[in-house]
Amino acid sequence: MAGSGARPRTRRRGPDGALDHARLPAERGMSAGVRVDSDAPARRRLPLVALLAAQLCSLGGNAIALVAVPLIVLQQTGSPLAAGVAGIFATVPLVIGGALGGVLVDRFGYRASSIAADVASGATVLAIPILDAVGLLHFGVLLALVFLGGLLDAPGDTAKTVLMPDLAELARTPLARAAGAQSAVQRTATMVGAGTAGVLIAIAGPMTALVVDAAGFAVSALLVLLLVPKRRAAALDGADPADPAALASAGSAGFVAGIRFIMRTPLALGVVLLVTLTNAIDAAGLMVLKPVYATEVLGDQAALGFMIGTFAAGALIGSSAFGLVGHRASGRIMFATCFVLAGAPPYVAIALDAPAGLLFTVLGVSGLAAGALNPMISTALYGVVPDGMRARVFGAMTSGVAASMPVGAFIAGVAVDAFGLAPVAAGAAVLYAVLGASPLVLRAFDGLAGARALGPAVSGPAGRSRCRASRSGGPRGARR
Repeated sequence: MAGSGARPRTRRRGPDGALDHARLPAERGMSAGVRVDSDAPARRRLPLVALLAAQLCSLGGNAIALVAVPLIVLQQTGSPLAAGVAGIFATVPLVIGGALGGVLVDRFGYRASSIAADVASGATVLAIPILDAVGLLHFGVLLALVFLGGLLDAPGDTAKTVLMPDLAELARTPLARAAGAQSAVQRTATMVGAGTAGVLIAIAGPMTALVVDAAGFAVSALLVLLLVPKRRAAALDGADPADPAALASAGSAGFVAGIRFIMRTPLALGVVLLVTLTNAIDAAGLMVLKPVYATEVLGDQAALGFMIGTFAAGALIGSSAFGLVGHRASGRIMFATCFVLAGAPPYVAIALDAPAGLLFTVLGVSGLAAGALNPMISTALYGVVPDGMRARVFGAMTSGVAASMPVGAFIAGVAVDAFGLAPVAAGAAVLYAVLGASPLVLRAFDGLAGARALGPAVSGPAGRSRCRASRSGGPRGARR
């Protein structure tokens, strides 16, 4: 910032009074309310906008694949069990990527990891319609492509997430505002991607939808390549970025430390167990129950895209409304109510063979409830996770909450094949209602209101963290 004279460097202090060493030396003091050094770089908003646009394209493409792949499986095999098997191959990579993704991103760099993930996803997605056109898309080949396409999804998503703070600094945008924009983009991507998939499938079929999906990944990679500047990634827990062995050791130690912290913290453990169990039901719904319902009951493959898009639209509105007023009432009762409404009603509607109009209404209302869950979970964990444990706990939670998804998809496929859609959907509704209401009686959730009262700026052991809970948008991570 130009001035009449040289200004002393401003050293930013955290809420506990400690100096903030996390900022890049040339960019300290760029947040709102802090003076900027005279030698600070010029304000640049384009890289941040490019990153958000890249996330919109890549996550939107992932939502298209979420709709198209189960329908392709049902077209090829006509078997719900096969759809469940495809769900395993789509979700197992999330567990692997969540456990190892942080090490990979730190080893190869945030920007390079983001680009590589988008290129790999686009190539595997595009291979599906190409092989189908030449008659070589057998079921085993499809499963392999689905697995390979998902293997770098979690690291790629992580890379874009950790790029954001530096780009917010460069744009001189408050971090909270940039994070809010990123969350809105993630919700919007699911809504737009699923709706686009529904339209494309109705007009030209699921293979054409996958071609558009691949184009979205290509655009995302180009945006990051051309418009996001290179930045040197910080070493992981002091490890030398040039030493792969040191990074691997630090990453594995951090992952174990994150698990140990979760096991010792009742509220964190309760949240992880609840989200892990409900994720199994969500995976069953996304990969088996909803595709079968759209295909066999509604008789319209395109309806699956609109089902997912309607839920995502409700979630976007719900998360926005919660940010304005809902936080004042967040506690055990609201948390449990939102969990039950987010999961059980759609499966009740499926079990009762509800018509499309009623089903979409139910999905929209459930989305509203689901949209409030992530802010409540994050706010609660802000009060119990120390600053120094953020990355470790985050990585452990990402991998842990995704671990049940392959199991849920497979069990749903077997069950629907054996008993039919309606009984399985009814069982899913009952199980979701019981799990969602459990915070009302489990003592581990006593800390919800207390953690919320502490807030994100508590010194000592109460730091800031971020939990990625069930991913309503589908298997590219674990995020409700």
